[in-house]
Amino acid sequence: MTTKADKEAQVKADYNAFLAVCPSRLLLDRISNKWVVLILCALGGDAPAQAGASNVPKPMRYSELSRLLAGVSQKMLTQTLRSLERDGLLLRTATPTVPVTVTYALTDLGLSLHHLTRGLRSWAQSHMDEVLASREEHDARTP
Repeated sequence: MTTKADKEAQVKADYNAFLAVCPSRLLLDRISNKWVVLILCALGGDAPAQAGASNVPKPMRYSELSRLLAGVSQKMLTQTLRSLERDGLLLRTATPTVPVTVTYALTDLGLSLHHLTRGLRSWAQSHMDEVLASREEHDARTP
């Protein structure tokens, strides 16, 4: 007889993102979003615009994140922060002041993902010239 715990363990062992029904696909879709990568990097202390950026995770207020992430809309930032909180990647803390002070910080799970997104962001920044040159070359020979 298979117990519920046995079934859950088997499902977990069977996670395979190459299968259409695998729930990890939804997570991959979420974490491959540019705003997710940039939010994780910002909360991880990687943002160059942060005074004395030291690669030390630090809580940030919504307004700090909004200023740091050039081009993000209020709606997109709010939705992304909510989804990251729901997934357990960040912690939202509301302090009862007037007005209420809300900060966001990486959880241990979020920090483990941040280590990967830091490398992805760094790679993109370091190789952008090569990618732009390749695009230009491709576009020149493609009618």
